[in-house]
Amino acid sequence: MGTEESTGFEPATGDGPPAAEPAAARAASVRTAFEGLLQIRRLTGAGRPDPVAAPAPWELNRPVRAVALALERSGAVPSAVDPSGRRVSAGYRVSSGESAGSVRVEWTGPPGSGAAHDEEEALAGCASALRELGWTVLLYRGPRRRRYLEVEPPSGVSGGLSGGHGRA
Repeated sequence: MGTEESTGFEPATGDGPPAAEPAAARAASVRTAFEGLLQIRRLTGAGRPDPVAAPAPWELNRPVRAVALALERSGAVPSAVDPSGRRVSAGYRVSSGESAGSVRVEWTGPPGSGAAHDEEEALAGCASALRELGWTVLLYRGPRRRRYLEVEPPSGVSGGLSGGHGRA
């Protein structure tokens, strides 16, 4: 049996190893997880006009995981690292943001991968996918003028964040 059955599904954050399972099997796992997320939104957002239009409390309490799932479902490619932590492929990287409940998305890769050249277009695609799912997305420039996204729940949506940093 695969590790998914023993440890559960984990969306790619861009800080893990390159995908080990066949692409079709991974795509099926992502589809199943995303359908589960939409079902959570339907059940918890029943009082809203469009129950799937905004992040559910589950997502707000696990924002890194929720954003990573949304990006993987959109077809964006995650970055990856080898066992020593050296970046081996270009793609998105999702991590906790600077404020509680926020998420940082950057486009990164190993030296010479062209990640810096591709980041503007790639992050625009990531931002679009996240906005379609009701997240608030802001584009910033950081050190060395590298762009990144800061992702937050829309105003007025609370998920019972209890002073934690919403780490996945």
